[in-house]
Amino acid sequence: MTYTEYIDLPPLMSARGTVVLPGSKSISNRVLLLAALADGVTDVRDLLRSDDTDRMLEGLQTLGIRIESLGGNDYKVAGCGGNFPVKDAELFLGNAGTAFRPLTAALALSGGNYTLSGVARMHERPIGDLVEALRALGANIDYLGVDGFPPLHIKPAMLSGAALVSVRGDVSSQFLTALLMALPLLRRAVTVEVIGELISKPYIEITLAMMARFGVAVQRDGWCSFTVATGSRYASPGVIYVEGDASSASYFLAAGALGGGPVRVEGVGKTSVQGDVRFAEALEKMGAVVSMGDNWIEACAPVDGRLKTIDLDCNHIPDAAMTLAVAALYAEGTTVLRNIASWRVKETDRIAAMATELRKVGATVEEGADYIKVTGIGFRVQGSSKNGDPGLASTLPPSPFSLPGSIDTYDDHRMAMCFSLAAFGAGIRINDPKCVGKTFPDYFAAFASVTQAVPVIAIDGPSASGKGTVAQRVAMQLGFHYLDSGALYRLLAMAAERDGVGLDDEAALAELAARIDIRFEGEQIWLDGVLAGDALRGEQCAAAASRVAALPLVRLALLNKQRAFRRAPGLVTDGRDMASVIFPDALHKVFLTASAEARAERRYKQLKEKGMDASMPDLLQDIRTRDERDTNRSAAPLQQSPYASLLDTTALNIEQAVESVLTGYRTKCLAP
Repeated sequence: MTYTEYIDLPPLMSARGTVVLPGSKSISNRVLLLAALADGVTDVRDLLRSDDTDRMLEGLQTLGIRIESLGGNDYKVAGCGGNFPVKDAELFLGNAGTAFRPLTAALALSGGNYTLSGVARMHERPIGDLVEALRALGANIDYLGVDGFPPLHIKPAMLSGAALVSVRGDVSSQFLTALLMALPLLRRAVTVEVIGELISKPYIEITLAMMARFGVAVQRDGWCSFTVATGSRYASPGVIYVEGDASSASYFLAAGALGGGPVRVEGVGKTSVQGDVRFAEALEKMGAVVSMGDNWIEACAPVDGRLKTIDLDCNHIPDAAMTLAVAALYAEGTTVLRNIASWRVKETDRIAAMATELRKVGATVEEGADYIKVTGIGFRVQGSSKNGDPGLASTLPPSPFSLPGSIDTYDDHRMAMCFSLAAFGAGIRINDPKCVGKTFPDYFAAFASVTQAVPVIAIDGPSASGKGTVAQRVAMQLGFHYLDSGALYRLLAMAAERDGVGLDDEAALAELAARIDIRFEGEQIWLDGVLAGDALRGEQCAAAASRVAALPLVRLALLNKQRAFRRAPGLVTDGRDMASVIFPDALHKVFLTASAEARAERRYKQLKEKGMDASMPDLLQDIRTRDERDTNRSAAPLQQSPYASLLDTTALNIEQAVESVLTGYRTKCLAP
């Protein structure tokens, strides 16, 4: 999937399907480093390919490690037995903490002259506790910027014979992971004592499990101390498989809980070594129906369709807990996530970032040093009722969420993936979506494969082609919402006349378009709380609407207003650019037309039935003039959208045209 500076996710109605997870970042980078440090050659299967693992691969190759691609996500790594061939190198490691911290420790204890740097955010992430522990072992490390933070300069050193070192456990578990993975290079016994409470304990479990796979068993005293024995040495296991990423599984499992499900993830299960697999337990506490096998997990919506609030210590699922914060939007009441201090020193300050973005979508949020409280909106999730009604409000406005301009992601992959879930109930714009490349480059394509957007039938066509009447009747038969986009421009023209705004004042018209309140209730249309009369359909109003609709700033101002009408169970809309610009992902697109003569005759009869004066020659000339203007205008010209079905109604009555649209829609619904 190709991304621009943002990605717009449509309102989502349901979720169902299966996702094969990419490899775990945490396991991938641990395995790569251990394979490089080991004796022998290791075949690494199902490695995650992402920005973080690319930084580790590049770093190891710069250090002289021979790495061969076996095709797909499989690699052959020739270990160096703890002695990196290159003793003088500069490594750029981006924002990959799982590469930067372990490589710092391994290089500090292996001898050599190395400079390690990263992106600006990496230089804001603390590393001082790890450096102090390494210095206690005799390592020679200098800070090249601010003390306690990267970049670093590692120099050859005479390592001490210290048998005991200490490291803080309450900032980042990566410090302990880095030390433990590097200690076998000393070939002697060393004990690491943990100062303070150890956070993110499951990630240490991953470290110990991977070290054991490479032949090093670490002795431990609970979570207080860890000892690497004399003579410890890494040996290749021959072949090692990387589990699917349990943190990434959380987004799809939450989608199953919000969108009905079932949604299944494959690659992790009840035998997983990753702590974030316990996200499934937290989701169950919120009411979701969860089942699990050795290599899969599946989630469905709560039986009663309502997520419950929770108060949870999240030390065991630090990354996946972010997904709970967004899921809390849909629960009625306040969810409290505790013991998440590590969020502060991740790719961004995740507590602050999460609080800021959750408020954009209507949540009330309280943040603390190591907790976040999220008060949601009490939203009945999709798939919970027998008739498929997701429980959304049936009238506009309001939307279930306030509509944000966009969600900022702070160059943090997990912020982008978490907030994709906010598309249930209302569409959402995610800024900088390419940041998911850090761990899951194809995330949004995978997310789209298991989610179903609120369906849209977009009917475009020239003036007086009958598209409005057809669209309204199709909407009634399906029980969908209806949007007459042409009415929006007519209403704007009426509001401009009311407020004395000139039809050539583009900026003032755009500002007016953004603030007017428009409601459709059956066949009634309301403008700022006042019922619009027959003048809305008059030729004078139509001509004025055609003028304002040609203004780019006006069209932009009305864009989000039109998209806000897209809500479950579906939308039927008509206009000039519904299929090409406003709803390019519409499930069924129709270009409805008729001859100019047939359209003039229909308009003539319509006006006469309302007791209004009309002239056939004048109407015909007006239709031809408007066709030419609409076709040639620079802003969203009238044209048949690609993949739109052409429906010529010159010889059809309304009932036949409606049935043709319905048949086309039902065919699309049945298509695989």
